[in-house]
Amino acid sequence: MSEKWLHMTACDLGRAIGAGEVDPVALTETYLDAAHSHELSDRIYARLTEDRARAEAKASKARADIGQRRGLLDGVPISWKDLFDTAGVATEAGSALLKDRVPDADAEVLVNATHAGTICLGKTHMSELAFSGIGLNPVTATPPCVNDLDAVAGGSSSGAATSVAFGLAAAGIGSDTGGSVRIPAAWNDLVGLKTTNGRVSGKGTVPLCDRFDTVGPLCRSVEDAAHLLAALEGGKPADLRTTSLDGARLMLLETVAFDDIRPEPKTGFDSAVERLQAAGAVVERKEAPEAAEALALSGILFAPEGYGIWKDVIEANPDLMFPEILQRFRSGANVSAPDYVAGWRKLEDLRKIWNARIAGYDAVILPTSPILPPNADRLLTDSDYYVTENLLALRNTRIGNLMNSAGITLPTGVPSAGIMFLGTPNSEERLLRLCAAAERALI
Repeated sequence: MSEKWLHMTACDLGRAIGAGEVDPVALTETYLDAAHSHELSDRIYARLTEDRARAEAKASKARADIGQRRGLLDGVPISWKDLFDTAGVATEAGSALLKDRVPDADAEVLVNATHAGTICLGKTHMSELAFSGIGLNPVTATPPCVNDLDAVAGGSSSGAATSVAFGLAAAGIGSDTGGSVRIPAAWNDLVGLKTTNGRVSGKGTVPLCDRFDTVGPLCRSVEDAAHLLAALEGGKPADLRTTSLDGARLMLLETVAFDDIRPEPKTGFDSAVERLQAAGAVVERKEAPEAAEALALSGILFAPEGYGIWKDVIEANPDLMFPEILQRFRSGANVSAPDYVAGWRKLEDLRKIWNARIAGYDAVILPTSPILPPNADRLLTDSDYYVTENLLALRNTRIGNLMNSAGITLPTGVPSAGIMFLGTPNSEERLLRLCAAAERALI
């Protein structure tokens, strides 16, 4: 039975705890044992928080015993990307630049999730300072993809995804600046939720680009995503009852999203679209030139902000960084202040055009990533390959960040090939309801 627990959804575990069928203490020990015994654990977890997990599990059991559970996820063990501050436990954001950085307090989202009763299992590996969609990190560790152990898992929330995919956490909490929740979720056949920038607190989270950074869960179901979002915010989950695709209007984005797409992601996406239509969705293929215009602004928006935040720390010890990540940060130094300001003004105009275009649709759909997880060894030895694959991996997801959309990726049934749903800003509840229906159609 305990082996079965490792592959149940977070919400199903919560229901089992509520029914008295699962003991939160036994459940937590099962996950800790799995993390200790799994041959890939050191490449997934940067560190476990065993004492904290056991104490939280005992408190959860005590609440369950007297019928005072704090919610559906009370007693459910989850992992945290190593950029969320944990009081008294190192938070290093996958970088030697932050080695032995120990915060005094938990990140606000961790405070909220702990209050909801979730169990903090530990901190997961990630791309260095979160600045890569690939998930390759020779400085600390590179988690492998669940579908190909020789390939990367996707970044930057690589360990968050693999902790769930390999059965070492019921869910993982990550961050998404250009695709860092959705890419690893898609490549490891999970559900990933990108929230609207500014909706979920970033207080106590190591930043990359404040104007693009978001916090969101990687998990096994849309229901899990809804309840985890509520836990992160300290709110109530979206009501996913009586959801349907019948008559739902979906805009299939043809602009840019299919350029250089590989066969497997295309097959997975096309098959998913057929099933969505069979379930009653109306799919309209549309061009959106503003998406391509926004992507063209990426180079003058992401790197300058990231380098502006990290310049002094990086330049004090640049030799500690993976050269590919160092080069990405330093590219921000080549952008002038007038170009950066003009770029943001242009993006704000493009966002208005985009939101007006998609307003009549329930969601925009496109492949989450146009490529499959690339080979880790080749990424280390072939710089051109690294740059090309990283940019392709991030291209489709980055549309969501540039437009500040709420976004969800769902598995399509083709390994490591996801379908992404994008909505307008702060439309998470509506998008979760739509994707709950889509999830049923895609199973």
